[in-house]
Amino acid sequence: MRDDERHDGFATRAVHAGQAPDPRTGAHATPIHQTSTFVLGDVARGERLFAGDESGYVYSRIANPTVRAFEEKLAALEGAEEAVAFASGMGAIAALCLSTLRSGDEILFLGPLYGGTRGLFHDLLPRFGVTARRVDDDDLAAAVTPQTRMLYVETPTNPTLGIHDLRLVADVASTHGLLSVVDGTFATPYLTRPLEHGIDVVLHSATKYLGGHGDALGGVVAGSQELMDEVRLEGLRHVGAALSPSIAFLLLRGVRTLHLRMRAHCANARAIADAALGHPAVSAVHYPGLPDHPRHAVAASQMDDFGGMVALEFVHGRESAAAFLEALTLFDHAVSLGDVSSLACHPASTTHQVVEEELRLADGVTEGLVRLSVGIEDERDLVRDVRQALDRAARAEASLLPSG
Repeated sequence: MRDDERHDGFATRAVHAGQAPDPRTGAHATPIHQTSTFVLGDVARGERLFAGDESGYVYSRIANPTVRAFEEKLAALEGAEEAVAFASGMGAIAALCLSTLRSGDEILFLGPLYGGTRGLFHDLLPRFGVTARRVDDDDLAAAVTPQTRMLYVETPTNPTLGIHDLRLVADVASTHGLLSVVDGTFATPYLTRPLEHGIDVVLHSATKYLGGHGDALGGVVAGSQELMDEVRLEGLRHVGAALSPSIAFLLLRGVRTLHLRMRAHCANARAIADAALGHPAVSAVHYPGLPDHPRHAVAASQMDDFGGMVALEFVHGRESAAAFLEALTLFDHAVSLGDVSSLACHPASTTHQVVEEELRLADGVTEGLVRLSVGIEDERDLVRDVRQALDRAARAEASLLPSG
């Protein structure tokens, strides 16, 4: 990241960081360098390039100019020294873990977690001698053991919109010499920049809000130069979860409007949360912008706004959740999130289906929970759609009650 980019406003960095007119052709948009390999020149230069003694490109699995522009843009937005892009969010998480953890190490995480991350932590990493253990915020410091290497957290959490205190995580990690990692997918750097709160590493599923249009898979990790060099070496050279140049082009295009889209996402989500409050079909509205959210004050202290995600808890479980989902007309029933168009899903039967029921319920992922990714459509239309679907769910719930 250039020194002057540290002082540019967020919108300016979103538009300009990492990108400049192509020096050879003058092309205003960053070209797609759709190549697998790069000509090295003479043997001496090739040796220097592969040794890292000279900067340049050798093979697109390791680095590519189009991908590099995306990495530089994300580093600038997060206030990080460096960033490394990957083919997916899970590729980014796995690469970070494989780069920094060794057999015998332990991850402490504050839940709940996205189902894919939980699967990585509990099913795959133990095969390599790495364990993961969930702890509560109040017990975090006391839970650290000599084997603990990483503190991992999502905030807001997927799918229940819980909030964790980033300063607490950073302080515990600093005190014990641990690596602190935040999945910032739901917040994006527009709303929360974890490194500003003392966190070591932030990562994203770029598939979501960063891309923003539901047409590209990607992931990114950002942090110190030293650590990101290690992540690039292990995650790309050895594991190979490389982002393609054509997808990097789409992600660059998406990030340039992130600030505009997030304003609309946040405003619409707030309107949806307000519309659902007190409806007889709903027992709880999970949205960190509501004053009665249990961590509203923490969210306000580390978020510039409260995001585009809302979760609704339905009184009569799966039946009324299904009635609500099937009555929506503007929200498509689909997994993923952060698209300009609104999406809705039932986590217990989709994203968190593989999580054991006892763990799902402990995380608040009940049969009555519906996750809404609120898009950028007209607020009035979205509110009208949610209200009619809530009314449909209420009628479905009424039919479940015993007569007489």
